[in-house]
Amino acid sequence: MTTTQPHVTDAGAEGVALPPPATVAPRPSELAESLVEQARAEGVELVGPGGLLGDLTKKVLEAGLEAELDAHLGYAKHDPAGRDGGNSRNGTRSKTVITEVGPVAIDVPRDRDGTFEPKIVRKRQRRLGGVDELVISLTAKGLTTGEVQAHLAEVYGTEVSRETISKITDAVLAEMGDWQNRPLDRVYPVVFIDALVVKIRDGQVANRPIYTAIGVTVDGQRDILGLWAGTGGEGAKYWLQVLTEIKNRGVEDVCIVCCDGLKGLPDAIEATWPLAVVQTCVLHLIRNTFRLASRADWDHMAKDLRPVYTAVNEADATTRLAEFHDTWGDKYPAIKGLWSNAWTEFVPFLDYSPEIRRVIYSTNAIESLNARMRRATRARGHFPTEQAALKCLYLTIRSLDPTGKGATRWMNRWKPALNAFAITFESRLLTTTH
Repeated sequence: MTTTQPHVTDAGAEGVALPPPATVAPRPSELAESLVEQARAEGVELVGPGGLLGDLTKKVLEAGLEAELDAHLGYAKHDPAGRDGGNSRNGTRSKTVITEVGPVAIDVPRDRDGTFEPKIVRKRQRRLGGVDELVISLTAKGLTTGEVQAHLAEVYGTEVSRETISKITDAVLAEMGDWQNRPLDRVYPVVFIDALVVKIRDGQVANRPIYTAIGVTVDGQRDILGLWAGTGGEGAKYWLQVLTEIKNRGVEDVCIVCCDGLKGLPDAIEATWPLAVVQTCVLHLIRNTFRLASRADWDHMAKDLRPVYTAVNEADATTRLAEFHDTWGDKYPAIKGLWSNAWTEFVPFLDYSPEIRRVIYSTNAIESLNARMRRATRARGHFPTEQAALKCLYLTIRSLDPTGKGATRWMNRWKPALNAFAITFESRLLTTTH
């Protein structure tokens, strides 16, 4: 007897059709490589007008707009559900938007009722958000509006007027106001205050100081407290207004305020935070000493001056300073007056441990910030208004240390001093709440 075997075909056992093998989607890297190879084979550039990235951007934006319209109408394109006489598609309208890869012409779908409000590319929107961030980033790095305009035209083939560039950067003014008024910590171990001089046209171009305050938190982080424009003739009344503003934002106590001979500031500090110690920047005092002397004597003077600011206490420093004046006083009598005027704000430095001395020796924590801000302002020559200067400096602050590595390095250096502060000002720092 012959046994009949079940008929097996390529379709599957006993004639049952097998499903087609699953299609494996290419990995993003493979798809990108394929597109690049195809573009090269067809002689298409990657960037610029008509480039591959521009074409991909167009397709992505149009696909997103179509998906938004699907959600708005409740059915997909070509779906029979759209034939019920309700709201439906009504063609497209052409529009060119400026993107990070250059200008891209897109077709924006419309609906018959005119109620479709796209989110990906809004009505009357002519630039994608990335372009605004690019303009802000370039401005923060010190480029003028003309230079930003030229950069966009040269690299991206995009024409953006100077007025538009100014409007883009003006969008951060509200953000700057929020930043300037934000709540601050209850106590800061150290606050550094310094001035940066910029040129502002106020009837005529004049040098104007912009004051910056940086607080070091109990966790060792640097916190830029704000920016304030001055006239150059500030006194105690001006500084009391600035410090009161900082206090009203939550700062109840500061242990040490490190500054550089700003007139009226010590009196304002005493009125605002009675327990705060005013410390002059020792490095600035030394530099000012050298400015009154011939460069040929700087090396010898530096050796003779070092025992003064490394003294173990005030009595020792007084003796060392007298020895310094015995050597250099006749040749440079103005130096004696300089140190005499600064002595009251210099001697608090001598009461602290080496770890704290290293922190308050100079305003370097703020000097590095000023260096970045100087680069941003130097290219402009001068600013038309005070607000324009503050906006430029805020954009610079906004772009600082995007990786966070600088903050980590600073905190690591701050740790020894933080322990010393915790011992020296224990009762005041332990009551801190975040």
